[in-house]
Amino acid sequence: MAAIPVYRWHLAPDGYATFRQLRTRGLRPGGQDVAAVLERPRKRRGPLVAYLYRVDLARPVRPMTPAKRAALAKANAAQQVCPNCRKDAGYRIPRSLGMCVPCHDAPPTP
Repeated sequence: MAAIPVYRWHLAPDGYATFRQLRTRGLRPGGQDVAAVLERPRKRRGPLVAYLYRVDLARPVRPMTPAKRAALAKANAAQQVCPNCRKDAGYRIPRSLGMCVPCHDAPPTP
């Protein structure tokens, strides 16, 4: 089994890209294994790691189907409804609050 090459941050050769970089180009890994690893040393914790894929083996992103688009719209709409007041907040409810900002900031009722 061959070892995966490890590169320092910002020193990866051309032809490799992270998942996000592939996505901005309209590509996906397409089932290929990780081709290389980027490591950025950190002082207190372990190294920060990013996986690299070969650009020449990447495939185009599959187009969004109408059914998938409708399912995503429904899921996003559900995350905008406040569980406390049941109103559409017009934005995604923060998970840290668990309710819309007006409900969170309102004084508790006895």
